[in-house]
Amino acid sequence: MKNVKITVLETTTNERLMAAYGAPGLGPCPFHRAGDVFVSQGGGKPDGLCGEAWDAFGKYVFALASGGEGFWPDWIAQRHLSINCCNDGLRPVVFRCETVED
Repeated sequence: MKNVKITVLETTTNERLMAAYGAPGLGPCPFHRAGDVFVSQGGGKPDGLCGEAWDAFGKYVFALASGGEGFWPDWIAQRHLSINCCNDGLRPVVFRCETVED
């Protein structure tokens, strides 16, 4: 199994949906910031990574750790890479997942 580096690319907010559905004072995700880095060893959830985010894309991390590649050849040019986000529709966080050398 390979290790997979998970990097937070950005935290975003959907202002229109937040205005319509969000609780007063809701802001960007409080758990992650752009530049945060986690390493999945053997496809497992790294400590400190949001559980909801892991539920959304952990299967891709496991696939990368298992040697999978080229999930979306029409969208992503690099074969050992996955760009994913958590499932928070109001304030999603975007992650880059890539295999790394041990």
